[in-house]
Amino acid sequence: MSVKRKVAILGATGAVGQRFIQLLQGHPWFEIEVLAASERSAGKKYKDACNWLMETELPKEIAEMPVANADVKSVEQVGDVDLVFSSLPGDLAGPVEAEFGALYPVFSKASAHRMDKDVPLLIPEINPEHAEMVKVQQKLRGWKGFITTDPNCSTIQLAISLKPLMQFGLKQIIVSTMQALSGAGYPGVASLDIIDNVVPFISGEEEKLEAEALKILGSFDGRMVKNADFQLSASCNRVHVKDGHLESVFIKLEQDPSIEEIEAAFANFKGEPQKLKLPSAPINPIVVRHEKNRPQPRFDRDAGCGMSVVVGRIRKDPIMTFKYMCLGHNTVRGAAGGGILSAELYVSKGLA
Repeated sequence: MSVKRKVAILGATGAVGQRFIQLLQGHPWFEIEVLAASERSAGKKYKDACNWLMETELPKEIAEMPVANADVKSVEQVGDVDLVFSSLPGDLAGPVEAEFGALYPVFSKASAHRMDKDVPLLIPEINPEHAEMVKVQQKLRGWKGFITTDPNCSTIQLAISLKPLMQFGLKQIIVSTMQALSGAGYPGVASLDIIDNVVPFISGEEEKLEAEALKILGSFDGRMVKNADFQLSASCNRVHVKDGHLESVFIKLEQDPSIEEIEAAFANFKGEPQKLKLPSAPINPIVVRHEKNRPQPRFDRDAGCGMSVVVGRIRKDPIMTFKYMCLGHNTVRGAAGGGILSAELYVSKGLA
């Protein structure tokens, strides 16, 4: 790609916005043009508006950039942009993303539009054909741009692991999550609530996980998505881990494949991003670990530069067909990295 597309980041001072900035450094297709956030941050230099939380240094050129207010007029006054990444809080994202979506391609990490009937809920390896739904959206809404959304972080890794199992006939899934603190944003969970503790409740998380997976793994008929017909039950917990969601997954299948067949389905799985060799695509979307005590967040969350899902402890189950553990980096694959990969897919398809 000879000319880089210029991007705006909405919610740029937050934890996910910062991860977008980190991952976009040196990106071959995209260049940060505008950083936007709340009125509280607008008008300041980025270094003065944000508390930088990433392990890497704040890039000098980013530090000196001005922060715009997160509305179309303010963003357009700062620079010309080709597409928009949104990491706005869910309660603010709805109308703001719609304002931008009327004019620009918007790649949203927020929950506000995920279940809209004309909005894709996309994981590029899993349902790339759903990307075409933005044409329906543009026609219905009379928009020049569009909104496409990324799923909840816990949903992304689960759905990636479920896709290669669909060949065996998915019937029922039970999942219990152990979710990292960074999934709550910053400052997140109070220390006295989580030290020496597990919190067995994350507001709205179970409902998102149960609903989103059915849409993602459903079929697109050129007009709308018909949900997948398996059943899914989720229980979500917050644990004292910085990054990396770990999930315990129990599966009932129509068939009864061997453990070797299940492992092969995971290990051999590739999606459209791998075939297209998109810049952010991991070589292996799913990495299989054979050790009896893996995956673990500290050791496995950075697999595939944080873009791979790691599965292990694959074993038969006396009630369901089999069970396994599933790990994903919640702020890379589960947030900013997933959004960037979606944008790469749209660009490669000529949709953005």
